[in-house]
Amino acid sequence: MFPQAVLENDVTTTLLTTLTPLTPPRVAYFPDSFHEVNGVAHTSRHFEAFALRRGLPFLCVRAGDRAQAITEDGSVGTLELPRGFLSFALEKDLRFDPAFLRHYPLVSKTLQRFQPDLIHITGPSEVGMLGAWLAHHLRLPLAASWHTNVHEYAARRSEWFLRLLPQRQSAAAGQKIEDLSMALAARFYSPARVLFAPNPELCALLERTTGRPCHRMPRGVDAELFNPAKRRRNPDDRETVLGFVGRLSVEKNVALLAAVQQELEGMGQTNFRFLIVGHGNEEAWLRERLPRAEFTGVLKGEALAEAYARMDLFVFPSHTDTFGNVVLEALASGVPAIVTPDGGPPTIVRDGVTGRIVRDEDFAAAIAGVLADPARHAQMRLAARSYALTMSWDSVFEGVYAAYETMLPVREQAAAAG
Repeated sequence: MFPQAVLENDVTTTLLTTLTPLTPPRVAYFPDSFHEVNGVAHTSRHFEAFALRRGLPFLCVRAGDRAQAITEDGSVGTLELPRGFLSFALEKDLRFDPAFLRHYPLVSKTLQRFQPDLIHITGPSEVGMLGAWLAHHLRLPLAASWHTNVHEYAARRSEWFLRLLPQRQSAAAGQKIEDLSMALAARFYSPARVLFAPNPELCALLERTTGRPCHRMPRGVDAELFNPAKRRRNPDDRETVLGFVGRLSVEKNVALLAAVQQELEGMGQTNFRFLIVGHGNEEAWLRERLPRAEFTGVLKGEALAEAYARMDLFVFPSHTDTFGNVVLEALASGVPAIVTPDGGPPTIVRDGVTGRIVRDEDFAAAIAGVLADPARHAQMRLAARSYALTMSWDSVFEGVYAAYETMLPVREQAAAAG
């Protein structure tokens, strides 16, 4: 068993010995983020919890504040590595440390004692780069999952510069930035034997650009936590609550929320307000333009579940989300979702059944249309909940482990011989 806290000089004597070839694979997992508030972190926490529930040999190597301590709970080990003074902010709660490779000796010794069958990374962060380099150096099979549309994010976050160019040049430069970012990302992912992505469109893109097989890795939801039974609304509150949960940033297209309010008011719709959960660089801009909105900041657990349950419609204008965990959480809470046709959310929402899939310019009309028919809205709420009940985290990670077996031919041969 791992002790609760073991410093670097004790790490190499604490890990479990290897299991027989026919046992579940020993996985060393290197997530981009774990403690932060985003889809990668959310999925990673559930992945570690799944390994713990199943008693699977699993080592999670991640950035954190435990200062090179290793812990174990059952079969699951954790190695947290601090980011240093050179790190800089990518988001309010997410940083990048260009000197993270200084942890290479410690992690290498840890892996050699743990004896993983494979390494799984989640993206081109400093943690992912370290995991990929270790897989190469230790000659271990590499799996990689795509969680963030880095090519689209790069284009969105370059808009401040693109606006300085003439319109024709701006469009061409924006496409160049996106194409180059995708090419770099494909090069990073191509050494992996198996790829994972949350929607079929991304799987096809990755297979085309890397030449590697890609398996769909959707998301699950805790339907007990996110539950319409947690709805708490004052009986005298007759306003429609339009909800948003997520990072308040340009790539989430949150500026559309202000446009939706303006369009609804132009239609004569005034009996509504926004409930906005999250933080980000666009918060001040939104507060200025949505004076009646409630901004809660980041919520977790029961507080987040209760916030979802208070909503009447979930309004999610992002074009860049690879899946849309928050959309699934809204559906589990009995809240129909209005989403764009791009990325992962339209693979979750059934248009006209559990919500609407519309272009930006049609968001306000879609919202007004649903709310104008209370019976239809009630049916959508029931359908949203019913769909979410079919999406479990265990089924997601069972699929991941099945894909691992395809990248371990020695284990397949041993199983056949047995």
